[in-house]
Amino acid sequence: MSTIVAGHFQLQAEIDHAREELMRAGFAEERISAFFLNQPGQHDMTPIGGDHALSPGAKETPTGLVEGAATGGVVGAAIGAATAMVTGPLGPVVGGLVGAHVGSLYSFAKMKEQGESEEGGVSENEFEPRKSGMLVAVALDKPDDEHIALEVLHRLGSHHIERASGTIEHGDWTDFDPNSMPQLIH
Repeated sequence: MSTIVAGHFQLQAEIDHAREELMRAGFAEERISAFFLNQPGQHDMTPIGGDHALSPGAKETPTGLVEGAATGGVVGAAIGAATAMVTGPLGPVVGGLVGAHVGSLYSFAKMKEQGESEEGGVSENEFEPRKSGMLVAVALDKPDDEHIALEVLHRLGSHHIERASGTIEHGDWTDFDPNSMPQLIH
């Protein structure tokens, strides 16, 4: 593994120019990787698509949905039974269904707000994920290389410059994780 410095650009032409400038600055072509980074949630990391089986911050939603539907259904059926003289035999059934639906909305109370931590830990939705766009990354051979790479990326107008650890082999960042939290430099 080596230290990697990566910068975001919007256009393919900017990426091509950045690759040329990094090579001109002394970085080997096989140590430079460039690729398009999809929007958060669209990295197709699970069998059904997306990045996570459950949305960050919504882990308790299924439990809240069941609790709310059960409570609302019972309350709605009781109200329907109490009004059965007016509503007839369908009153408790309709009351139970409406109560279950309203009660299921209780699950929204179980969702986490941005930055709110999970019990006993840090929330997954506390940090801003990587932005989509073109990314050019260069693996550094020695500590002084970081200054050179940063100068090139700054000069070319790169957005969201970050530092990471990883492996770039033959122009491919082999262990890149789009869901990891970026360590922003600029």
